[in-house]
This record gives sequence, structure tokens and C-alpha cells, in this order.
Amino acid sequence: MLFALMIVVESIITAVNGAADATPLTALIAGVVCGGLALAAYAGLVRYLEGRTPQELALAEARQGLGRGVTLGLGLFTVTIALVAMVGGYHVHGWGSFGGALTTLGVMTGVAVTEELAFRGALFRVLEEKTGTWGALAVSALAFGGLHLVNKDATIWGALAIAVEAGLMFGAVYAATRSLWLPIGLHLAWNVAEQGIFGTSVSGSGTGAGGLLDASVSGPQALTGGDFGPEASIFAILVCIVPTVLFLRAAKRRNRIHTRAELAQARQR
Repeated sequence: MLFALMIVVESIITAVNGAADATPLTALIAGVVCGGLALAAYAGLVRYLEGRTPQELALAEARQGLGRGVTLGLGLFTVTIALVAMVGGYHVHGWGSFGGALTTLGVMTGVAVTEELAFRGALFRVLEEKTGTWGALAVSALAFGGLHLVNKDATIWGALAIAVEAGLMFGAVYAATRSLWLPIGLHLAWNVAEQGIFGTSVSGSGTGAGGLLDASVSGPQALTGGDFGPEASIFAILVCIVPTVLFLRAAKRRNRIHTRAELAQARQR
């Protein structure tokens, strides 16, 4: 129920973002406001449906978690696009638009917040109680990749790439930290870097306000991602596998990888 309700919230926010992206200022304001309302909706639903305070959104961890996530997301995509450029697949034609970058920041704020609340905050967390950590990680990653099949330039390969590089990575980050702030920051920074800075397509969306650089990709889809964007590049998968493995190792070291039996036993105590 929580997951379904958060998907409804995401759909509403997507519609609001689409109506507000006519100017950079309205897009930025709408994105930030919608992100805040989504956080409030999630917290309220958790209190109502589960009778608990959502510790995964503890305000004391927000600044540090978002900061680390943004730094990591910018770094990972910069390495990815650099690898695409090294094989001749990324071309910068000049400066793009600062206003376009602000529009992208606003739109992606709403996207990152709502998708992480739905897929890590709701789906992963609830599935973990039924399947254990590994099952939740696999199913939530596949569901996250499948979500992107509705995009204009979507491909099966692109959806699978997102499931591996993003779905698994964001799930691993949440498993290791048990906080939503770091995956939100990571998700936001990756998307903003992809479109708002380097001017490439995000997840086959086929639309975009542009970024600081006027750029394009060309060459084999396996290396550049083609119309779907660099997320469908083999380089994105290879780059994102590294933090995924590191965060899963951290989760295991912190005893945050659980089986279904362990969780059931813990609930009985």
C-alpha cells in the first residue's frame, strides 16, 4: 500500500513538474516544493500505516547524507562520461544554457526524492521483511529498471542497465546506511550531472531543458548509450558496480544484510 501510494505521489509530482518547467525559476521552485511535500507525505504515511517515526529520514543525518550522495553522484557520472569521451563517443559543441541547468535541477529534485521514497523507502524496505535483503535488492532493482521502459526512447537494454547500475547501487547504499538521504543525493547528482551539466539524455526520456554544455553522443550504443543516454553505456555499469560492491561489503560488515528468518525472529522479540 505504501509503495502504491508513493507511486501516485510520484505521478502527481511528475505532472506538476511538467507544467512548471516553462521557466527555470518556476521549475526550480516546483521541484524543491514537490520534493518537500513528497518527504512529508512519506513520513505521514509511515506514521499512519506502520505506527512509527521514519528513522530512514532522520533530519540529523540529512545534511551529511545529501552532501556525500551529491559528491559521489557527480564523481561517478563524471568518470562515466570521461570514459565515453575517451572512445570518441561524447562531443562538446559549446556552452549550453544556465537556465536549462536550473530547470534540470528543479525537475530532477522532484524525480530523485519521489523515486527513492517509492523504491528504496517503500518497496525495498517492505520486501526485505518478506524476502530478506538479497531478495529485496534484486526485485526492487528490476522494478526500478522496468519503470524506465515507459520513457520515449526506452530500450530493454537501457532498462536492464539502470536496474544493474542504479537499482542495485541505490539499494546497496540504503542497505549500508539505512538512511534515504545518501541515495537521494546520489540519485539527484547523477541526473543533474547527466543532463544539467554534461547535456546528455536521462534514461531515454527524449526531453530535457539542456545543461551547461551543449553536447551530444555518437557511436556504438554499447559504449555511448545512444538515444537512451550514457546510462545505457557499458561504462556506466562498470563504474557503478564499484560503489555497489563497496556498499554491500559495508552493509555486511555492519550486520545490515538480513535473511527473512532473522527479520521474522527479530519482530517476535
